[in-house]
Amino acid sequence: MKTELAQVVDVLVDRKAVDPVVLDLRGLSGATDYFVIVSGTSNAHVRGMADHLVTALAPKGLKPHHVEGLAQGRWVLLDYVDFVVHVFHPELREFYQLERLWGDAPVVDAGAKG
Repeated sequence: MKTELAQVVDVLVDRKAVDPVVLDLRGLSGATDYFVIVSGTSNAHVRGMADHLVTALAPKGLKPHHVEGLAQGRWVLLDYVDFVVHVFHPELREFYQLERLWGDAPVVDAGAKG
C-alpha cells in the first residue's frame, strides 16, 4: 500500500501539488485506510491534477471507484476504496481542515520525491 501511496503523491507532486499529506485512518475509520490530501492553486490546477492522477494510475490497474467535484475543481474527491485522494482549492482546504478533523490519524511518510 505504501508503494501505491508513494505513486499517488509522486504523480501529484509532479503536477505541482501544494502541501501533500497522507493520513493513516486504519483503526479510525471503516470507510478507507488512508487519506491523501493536497492543494492546487486554482480550480483549473485542481481539475488538472485530479485528471492526471486518474490517467496516470489507470495503467497500473488503479481506477477510482467514485469521483466527486471534478467539474467544479474546488474539491475533487477520488475514492480508490483503500485510499481516498482529496485535491483541494486552498480556500476549501482551509475551510474544511481535514487534517485537524482527523487529528488522531498518524501522518504517513509516503516516500514522495522532491
